[in-house]
Amino acid sequence: MNRSIAIILATVALTATGIGLTMPVIPELLREVGHTGDLGWRYGAFLALYAFMQFVFSPLLGALSDRFGRRPLLLMSLAGATVDYLFMTLAPTLWLLFVGRGIAGITGAVSAVASAYIADVTPEDQRARRFGQIGAAFGVGFIAGPAIGGLLGGVSPRAPFLVAAVLNFTTLLIALLVLKEPKRERRETPAVSLNPFAPLRWAFGFPVLLPLLGATVLLTMIGEVGGTIWVVYVEDKFVWEPLMVGISLTLFGLFHALAQAFLAGPISEKFGEMKALAVAIAADSIAYILIALATQGWMAFALLPLLCLGGIGAPALQSMMTAGVDANNQGRLQGVVAGLTSLASIIAPLAISTTYFATRSTFPGLVWIGGAALYLLCVPLLALKRGSRVAA
Repeated sequence: MNRSIAIILATVALTATGIGLTMPVIPELLREVGHTGDLGWRYGAFLALYAFMQFVFSPLLGALSDRFGRRPLLLMSLAGATVDYLFMTLAPTLWLLFVGRGIAGITGAVSAVASAYIADVTPEDQRARRFGQIGAAFGVGFIAGPAIGGLLGGVSPRAPFLVAAVLNFTTLLIALLVLKEPKRERRETPAVSLNPFAPLRWAFGFPVLLPLLGATVLLTMIGEVGGTIWVVYVEDKFVWEPLMVGISLTLFGLFHALAQAFLAGPISEKFGEMKALAVAIAADSIAYILIALATQGWMAFALLPLLCLGGIGAPALQSMMTAGVDANNQGRLQGVVAGLTSLASIIAPLAISTTYFATRSTFPGLVWIGGAALYLLCVPLLALKRGSRVAA
């Protein structure tokens, strides 16, 4: 692995670490600054704002990286994240915290540029492996972040933001010294639109991309089931204490990182990306159904590896999409993918949580069964994939 790819993976890991660092202290910080014991709408809005800003700005940053280069956009995002975390360390009022959260969503949209960089420097038949490594880097960051943030939160709810600023600044310095602009054939690129829906219209115009983008949205929505209700589900069904919940999340992050790093690429390269996606869908569907029917807590732990095997589908899908886009549009494509997944991450948790709380007294596993059933919609979408037309 060359140094530039290592810096890209470190950037992704730090983005995840920064998110994870602050998660344990966000409720306390909002209460402290908002001078209220009841978070009410503030907590949900604070979380949703991050995903919304990623939806708006991921396509824009991706397209800008096509036009002006990957390196400048990555450096700008790292610098912006450093300043933003310092800003949130000092923000004295609730509305300034919301401003900082919005800026964090913009700088966090750098994942689209990172994915485009990886596509630029990786041969087509190895992209699933590299995208799996991006997922692993995110998983590693998310393992470390909450644990460190929880410890620092005991000192001060502001401390995790300060540490996140230091980490981003360190990565910025390393990137300035090491990161190089990837070589790619330059063509004239279209003017960059500030309309976040403009890249979607571009992507939807290519039959080779449309079913894959649809499958990406479905996989994101299904993946939000665990992210939304895992904590309340295991507390309700297995009467787990917070320590047990934390252990389960740490193990999930670990298994997820291992699957992304060591299984996503090799399975795609040996059997093909479509078969890797089929394995992921089968593994995730079985795990969802078994978790819905589980009666003992140890069963949930036993199913964690199977759940994480389902995570190899996203890198395979991402790799297939890059094959349909030329080098000068990789940033635009990755921006579209990041924007769509962010949009799904705004909408899906609302539907999932509403369904769960409406049915948990009768059958709390219903939402898991529903997630498995949604995979059936991927079958006709992927059957529509035809040809290999290049988007230009």
